[in-house]
Amino acid sequence: MEVRATLRYLRMSPKKVRLIVDMVRGMGAEAAVTQLQFSRKGASHPLEKLLRSALANAKNNFGFEKTDDLYIKHIAVDQGPTLKRWRARAMGRAATIRKRTSHISLVLEEAHGTAQMRKTMPAPQDVSTLPKDKKNSKTHDVAPAHGNFRERTGTTTGKSSVKPKTAPRHTRAHKARSST
Repeated sequence: MEVRATLRYLRMSPKKVRLIVDMVRGMGAEAAVTQLQFSRKGASHPLEKLLRSALANAKNNFGFEKTDDLYIKHIAVDQGPTLKRWRARAMGRAATIRKRTSHISLVLEEAHGTAQMRKTMPAPQDVSTLPKDKKNSKTHDVAPAHGNFRERTGTTTGKSSVKPKTAPRHTRAHKARSST
């Protein structure tokens, strides 16, 4: 079941709001609230209020007892109307200041499919039961993590490391300097 909440005409640029939205997209609802509480961006406070409103909608309108099972299924920031203001500039001119607004739509969904996913996924195998075949094992070929990348991986660019010697290029300026 989907729980929706919207915030319209937020007096903040969509570009700045999307920075915070990208941070919480796909998270659990309670974890996202905690993340937004500790964020120092200006858009985090209105987003936190919107998320709390969606959680309240889930409890009051849809009868969810536990909001821990909810996650952010969809969150989008769209541009609202732009307020145009003027600022005085040099020599009697005026420049436009665009005060942008945002519309945010949020959809929460219950993560009920996680229990079914656990049943269908194969159980992890115990490492001690796996055969120890050294011929197929590549652990002995792994180089240490330090050093040059090409040395570790053994890759080359196909070019030789020695540059061929070429004759110096003579330009007019070079000839003029050498003749004087």
